[in-house]
Amino acid sequence: MAIRAVRWGWSRTGWQRLALILLWLGHGVWVLLGPNPGRHWTSLADAMSRPSQSLASRWETWRASRREAARDLAETRAENARLSAELARLRTQAAQEAPRWTEADTAVRLLGLKQQIPLDLKAARVIFSTRPATFGGLILDRGQDLGLVPDQGVLVPEGIVGRLWSVSGTQSKVLPADAPNASVAVMLMRSRAMGVLQGLGSGRTLIRYVSNQEVVQVGEAVLTSGLDRVFPRGLLVGYVAEVAQGDLELRVIVNLSAPLDRLSAVLLLPPQPPLEVQPPFVAPDQKPPRKRVTP
Repeated sequence: MAIRAVRWGWSRTGWQRLALILLWLGHGVWVLLGPNPGRHWTSLADAMSRPSQSLASRWETWRASRREAARDLAETRAENARLSAELARLRTQAAQEAPRWTEADTAVRLLGLKQQIPLDLKAARVIFSTRPATFGGLILDRGQDLGLVPDQGVLVPEGIVGRLWSVSGTQSKVLPADAPNASVAVMLMRSRAMGVLQGLGSGRTLIRYVSNQEVVQVGEAVLTSGLDRVFPRGLLVGYVAEVAQGDLELRVIVNLSAPLDRLSAVLLLPPQPPLEVQPPFVAPDQKPPRKRVTP
C-alpha cells in the first residue's frame, strides 16, 4: 500500500482569496475612518488608555493619602509623646508642690478661724503623732518659747482637738479629746442638755450625765459648754452617732468632727478663756445723710 505525501501550505487559490479579503477589509476600514484617520486612531488610543490612566491616578492618589496618613500618624505620635512628657512633668511638679498647697490651705483656714474668734489664738504645727498608743497624743513644735502652759484648749476649723497635756521648752503634747483620760464639758445644741465628754478612742467619745428624760437625736450637733474653763461656749465638738437608754442616764456616742489623724497645724486658745466669747463687732454701713431741699 503506497502512502501519498501530504502537501503542507496554502494553494494559490487560497492565497488569492486571502488577499482579496484583506483588500476588502482595508477598503472598509478606510471608508469608515474617512479622510482624516489620524483623529480616529488618536480617539481610539485615548479610549484604550483611559482605564490605565484612571488606575494610575487612583494609585497615585492612594499613595499620596498613605504618605499623608503616615505623616499625620508620625506627627500625632510625636505630639502624644510630648504631651505625655509634659503631663508627667506637671504631675511631678504637682506632687512636689502638694505639701505646700496643703500647708497654705491649712494656714488660710486657720486664719479664717482666728478672725472669727476674738481671742489671742496662737498657731503651732503638728510634728508627730503618738495616737496609735493607748494614751498617745499629738506633738507640737511650740512650747514654753511661745508662752504655752498645760490645759490650754486646742482646736481647728472643723472642731476642738483636745488640750495641752505637757509643755517643754520647744515642744508640747496634746491630749486628744478621744483619749480615755480626756474630758470636755459639752452641751447638746438642740436640747441644751449638759454633760461631760469622755474619750473612747478612734475619734469616738461618750457623753456622761445626760438624763433619760432628755430627747437626743442622732446627727445632733454637740458644742462646748464652757464650764471646764478650757474651751469657751459654742465651739463644735462633733455629732451624735448613737443614743441608747441606760439605767440612770442616756448613753450618747459622739463622733468628733475634727480629723485627729490628719492634722498638720492647730490653734491654741489662751489659758482660762472667758465662758462665752462674743463675735467680733462689725460696724454697720452708715448711710449718707439726706440733703434737705429748701423750697
